[in-house]
Amino acid sequence: MHIASGIEMLEITAQVMGGSDTIYPTLLWDQNSAVLVDTGFPGLLPKFKEALKETHVPWEQLRTVIITHQDLDHIGSLPDLLSEGCLELTVLAHEIEKPYIEGERMLLKHTPEALAAAEAMIPPHVPEEWRSAFLSVLSHPPKGRVDRTIVDGEILPLAGGITIIHTPGHSPGHLSLYHHDSRTLISADALTVQGGELHGPTPSATPDMKQALSSLTKFAEYEIETVICYHGGIYRGNANKRIAEIAEARE
Repeated sequence: MHIASGIEMLEITAQVMGGSDTIYPTLLWDQNSAVLVDTGFPGLLPKFKEALKETHVPWEQLRTVIITHQDLDHIGSLPDLLSEGCLELTVLAHEIEKPYIEGERMLLKHTPEALAAAEAMIPPHVPEEWRSAFLSVLSHPPKGRVDRTIVDGEILPLAGGITIIHTPGHSPGHLSLYHHDSRTLISADALTVQGGELHGPTPSATPDMKQALSSLTKFAEYEIETVICYHGGIYRGNANKRIAEIAEARE
Protein backbone atom coordinates (compact mmCIF):
# COMPACT_ATOMS: atom_id res chain seq x y z
CA MET A 1 0.00 0.00 0.00
CA HIS A 2 1.31 3.42 -0.98
CA ILE A 3 1.69 5.62 2.09
CA ALA A 4 3.40 8.70 0.67
CA SER A 5 6.23 9.60 -1.64
CA GLY A 6 9.13 7.26 -0.88
CA ILE A 7 7.34 4.92 1.52
CA GLU A 8 5.29 1.80 0.86
CA MET A 9 3.72 -0.73 3.21
CA LEU A 10 4.33 -4.17 1.72
CA GLU A 11 1.81 -6.97 2.17
CA ILE A 12 3.45 -10.40 2.31
CA THR A 13 1.48 -13.59 2.97
CA ALA A 14 3.22 -16.77 4.11
CA GLN A 15 2.05 -20.29 4.93
CA VAL A 16 2.64 -20.86 8.64
CA MET A 17 1.65 -23.82 10.82
CA GLY A 18 -0.85 -25.11 8.30
CA GLY A 19 -2.48 -21.72 7.76
CA SER A 20 -1.56 -18.33 6.35
CA ASP A 21 -0.14 -15.24 8.02
CA THR A 22 0.12 -11.80 6.46
CA ILE A 23 2.89 -9.46 7.56
CA TYR A 24 3.52 -5.84 6.67
CA PRO A 25 7.18 -4.92 6.18
CA THR A 26 8.03 -1.38 5.06
CA LEU A 27 9.97 -0.18 2.03
CA LEU A 28 11.45 3.32 1.94
CA TRP A 29 13.42 4.87 -0.88
CA ASP A 30 14.85 7.98 -2.48
CA GLN A 31 16.50 8.55 -5.85
CA ASN A 32 19.70 6.84 -4.70
CA SER A 33 18.75 3.79 -2.66
CA ALA A 34 16.03 1.79 -0.93
CA VAL A 35 15.62 0.59 2.65
CA LEU A 36 13.75 -2.57 3.68
CA VAL A 37 12.48 -2.82 7.25
CA ASP A 38 12.42 -6.50 8.27
CA THR A 39 12.60 -9.58 6.07
CA GLY A 40 9.69 -11.83 6.98
CA PHE A 41 9.66 -15.58 7.46
CA PRO A 42 12.20 -17.88 5.80
CA GLY A 43 11.61 -18.56 2.12
CA LEU A 44 9.93 -15.29 1.20
CA LEU A 45 12.62 -13.80 -1.04
CA PRO A 46 10.56 -14.26 -4.26
CA LYS A 47 7.63 -12.45 -2.66
CA PHE A 48 9.83 -9.53 -1.65
CA LYS A 49 11.15 -9.31 -5.21
CA GLU A 50 7.62 -9.24 -6.55
CA ALA A 51 6.58 -6.62 -3.98
CA LEU A 52 9.42 -4.29 -5.00
CA LYS A 53 8.54 -4.82 -8.65
CA GLU A 54 4.98 -3.73 -7.94
CA THR A 55 6.23 -0.54 -6.29
CA HIS A 56 8.48 0.14 -9.32
CA VAL A 57 11.57 0.21 -7.11
CA PRO A 58 14.42 -1.68 -8.85
CA TRP A 59 15.63 -4.68 -6.85
CA GLU A 60 19.23 -3.54 -7.35
CA GLN A 61 18.38 -0.24 -5.62
CA LEU A 62 18.01 -2.02 -2.27
CA ARG A 63 21.01 -0.97 -0.18
CA THR A 64 19.93 -1.12 3.48
CA VAL A 65 18.06 -3.62 5.63
CA ILE A 66 16.90 -2.61 9.11
CA ILE A 67 16.04 -5.51 11.42
CA THR A 68 13.75 -4.26 14.17
CA HIS A 69 14.32 -7.31 16.36
CA GLN A 70 15.31 -10.95 16.46
CA ASP A 71 11.98 -12.76 16.01
CA LEU A 72 11.86 -15.39 13.27
CA ASP A 73 9.21 -13.57 11.24
CA HIS A 74 11.51 -10.55 11.03
CA ILE A 75 14.88 -12.18 10.32
CA GLY A 76 13.72 -15.22 8.33
CA SER A 77 14.66 -14.19 4.79
CA LEU A 78 17.75 -12.17 5.75
CA PRO A 79 20.22 -14.95 4.78
CA ASP A 80 18.61 -15.23 1.33
CA LEU A 81 18.80 -11.46 0.86
CA LEU A 82 22.47 -11.48 1.81
CA SER A 83 23.16 -14.22 -0.71
CA GLU A 84 21.85 -12.09 -3.59
CA GLY A 85 25.00 -11.31 -5.57
CA CYS A 86 23.48 -8.24 -7.22
CA LEU A 87 22.91 -6.49 -3.87
CA GLU A 88 25.41 -4.61 -1.74
CA LEU A 89 23.54 -4.58 1.54
CA THR A 90 24.22 -2.93 4.87
CA VAL A 91 22.28 -4.55 7.70
CA LEU A 92 21.39 -2.42 10.73
CA ALA A 93 20.02 -3.51 14.13
CA HIS A 94 20.30 -2.71 17.83
CA GLU A 95 23.41 -4.04 19.55
CA ILE A 96 21.34 -6.16 21.95
CA GLU A 97 19.78 -8.04 19.03
CA LYS A 98 23.00 -8.53 17.06
CA PRO A 99 24.22 -11.83 18.62
CA TYR A 100 20.78 -13.37 18.17
CA ILE A 101 20.45 -12.29 14.55
CA GLU A 102 23.95 -13.59 13.82
CA GLY A 103 23.30 -16.93 15.50
CA GLU A 104 25.75 -16.55 18.37
CA ARG A 105 22.83 -16.97 20.77
CA MET A 106 19.57 -18.86 20.44
CA LEU A 107 16.55 -16.64 19.83
CA LEU A 108 15.15 -15.66 23.22
CA LYS A 109 11.64 -16.90 22.52
CA HIS A 110 12.79 -20.27 21.15
CA THR A 111 12.90 -22.00 24.51
CA PRO A 112 12.36 -25.77 24.74
CA GLU A 113 8.93 -25.06 26.21
CA ALA A 114 8.03 -22.72 23.33
CA LEU A 115 9.19 -25.24 20.73
CA ALA A 116 7.12 -27.98 22.37
CA ALA A 117 4.08 -25.69 22.43
CA ALA A 118 4.59 -24.83 18.73
CA GLU A 119 4.76 -28.52 17.84
CA ALA A 120 1.55 -29.18 19.74
CA MET A 121 -0.21 -26.41 17.82
CA ILE A 122 0.54 -27.86 14.37
CA PRO A 123 -2.76 -29.14 12.92
CA PRO A 124 -2.91 -32.93 12.53
CA HIS A 125 -3.57 -32.70 8.77
CA VAL A 126 -0.16 -31.08 8.12
CA PRO A 127 2.14 -33.54 6.27
CA GLU A 128 5.00 -35.00 8.31
CA GLU A 129 7.58 -33.59 5.87
CA TRP A 130 6.28 -30.06 6.40
CA ARG A 131 6.02 -30.60 10.16
CA SER A 132 9.66 -31.75 10.37
CA ALA A 133 10.89 -28.85 8.24
CA PHE A 134 8.99 -26.32 10.34
CA LEU A 135 10.33 -27.67 13.62
CA SER A 136 13.84 -27.77 12.19
CA VAL A 137 13.65 -24.06 11.36
CA LEU A 138 12.47 -23.29 14.88
CA SER A 139 15.29 -25.33 16.40
CA HIS A 140 17.92 -23.98 13.97
CA PRO A 141 16.77 -20.46 13.00
CA PRO A 142 18.39 -18.67 10.08
CA LYS A 143 21.58 -16.73 10.71
CA GLY A 144 22.36 -13.40 9.13
CA ARG A 145 24.79 -10.63 9.87
CA VAL A 146 24.63 -7.13 11.30
CA ASP A 147 27.03 -4.68 9.68
CA ARG A 148 26.35 -1.77 12.00
CA THR A 149 24.43 -1.27 15.22
CA ILE A 150 22.09 1.69 15.62
CA VAL A 151 21.00 3.50 18.78
CA ASP A 152 18.01 5.29 20.22
CA GLY A 153 17.57 8.78 18.77
CA GLU A 154 19.91 8.22 15.83
CA ILE A 155 18.75 9.81 12.58
CA LEU A 156 19.56 7.90 9.42
CA PRO A 157 20.01 10.19 6.39
CA LEU A 158 17.99 7.84 4.19
CA ALA A 159 14.69 8.25 2.34
CA GLY A 160 14.00 11.70 3.76
CA GLY A 161 15.24 10.93 7.27
CA ILE A 162 14.49 8.04 9.64
CA THR A 163 14.72 8.37 13.42
CA ILE A 164 15.55 5.24 15.41
CA ILE A 165 13.41 4.69 18.53
CA HIS A 166 14.47 1.99 20.99
CA THR A 167 11.24 0.41 22.25
CA PRO A 168 12.16 -2.58 24.46
CA GLY A 169 9.60 -4.96 25.89
CA HIS A 170 8.58 -7.12 22.98
CA SER A 171 12.30 -7.92 22.81
CA PRO A 172 15.19 -6.23 24.64
CA GLY A 173 16.57 -4.47 21.57
CA HIS A 174 13.28 -3.87 19.75
CA LEU A 175 13.32 -0.84 17.45
CA SER A 176 10.60 1.33 15.98
CA LEU A 177 11.22 3.95 13.31
CA TYR A 178 9.84 7.39 12.48
CA HIS A 179 9.89 8.53 8.85
CA HIS A 180 10.12 12.30 8.87
CA ASP A 181 8.87 13.20 5.39
CA SER A 182 5.61 11.24 5.69
CA ARG A 183 5.17 11.48 9.48
CA THR A 184 4.87 7.72 9.59
CA LEU A 185 5.60 5.57 12.62
CA ILE A 186 6.91 2.13 11.67
CA SER A 187 6.07 0.44 14.95
CA ALA A 188 7.28 -3.09 14.13
CA ASP A 189 5.73 -5.20 16.95
CA ALA A 190 5.43 -2.40 19.51
CA LEU A 191 1.86 -1.87 18.28
CA THR A 192 -0.67 -3.99 16.41
CA VAL A 193 -3.82 -3.34 14.40
CA GLN A 194 -6.81 -5.53 15.18
CA GLY A 195 -10.17 -4.99 13.52
CA GLY A 196 -9.05 -1.60 12.25
CA GLU A 197 -8.17 -0.35 15.75
CA LEU A 198 -4.73 0.31 17.18
CA HIS A 199 -3.63 -1.87 20.10
CA GLY A 200 -0.49 -2.65 22.05
CA PRO A 201 1.83 -5.56 21.34
CA THR A 202 0.56 -9.13 21.43
CA PRO A 203 0.77 -10.16 25.12
CA SER A 204 1.60 -13.82 24.43
CA ALA A 205 4.62 -12.79 22.34
CA THR A 206 5.81 -9.97 24.61
CA PRO A 207 7.99 -11.12 27.54
CA ASP A 208 7.91 -7.76 29.34
CA MET A 209 4.53 -6.18 28.70
CA LYS A 210 4.97 -3.45 31.29
CA GLN A 211 8.20 -2.30 29.68
CA ALA A 212 6.66 -2.56 26.21
CA LEU A 213 3.80 -0.27 27.18
CA SER A 214 6.19 2.13 28.87
CA SER A 215 8.21 2.30 25.64
CA LEU A 216 5.15 3.64 23.83
CA THR A 217 5.48 6.94 25.70
CA LYS A 218 8.47 7.74 23.49
CA PHE A 219 6.15 8.15 20.53
CA ALA A 220 4.63 11.28 22.09
CA GLU A 221 7.64 13.25 20.80
CA TYR A 222 6.55 12.72 17.20
CA GLU A 223 3.67 14.01 15.13
CA ILE A 224 2.22 10.80 13.73
CA GLU A 225 -0.16 10.74 10.78
CA THR A 226 0.19 7.06 9.89
CA VAL A 227 1.20 3.95 11.83
CA ILE A 228 2.47 0.81 10.09
CA CYS A 229 2.19 -2.26 12.30
CA TYR A 230 4.00 -5.42 11.23
CA HIS A 231 0.98 -7.37 12.38
CA GLY A 232 -2.27 -5.79 11.27
CA GLY A 233 -1.06 -3.20 8.80
CA ILE A 234 -1.99 0.47 8.61
CA TYR A 235 -3.67 2.75 11.11
CA ARG A 236 -4.73 6.31 10.37
CA GLY A 237 -6.58 8.44 12.85
CA ASN A 238 -5.61 10.36 15.96
CA ALA A 239 -2.59 8.11 16.44
CA ASN A 240 -0.88 10.11 19.18
CA LYS A 241 -4.04 10.14 21.30
CA ARG A 242 -4.67 6.44 20.79
CA ILE A 243 -1.06 5.50 21.59
CA ALA A 244 -1.23 7.53 24.81
CA GLU A 245 -4.38 5.62 25.80
CA ILE A 246 -2.64 2.28 25.20
CA ALA A 247 0.43 3.37 27.17
CA GLU A 248 -1.71 4.32 30.15
CA ALA A 249 -2.62 0.65 30.61
CA ARG A 250 0.80 0.08 32.18
CA GLU A 251 -0.24 1.95 35.32
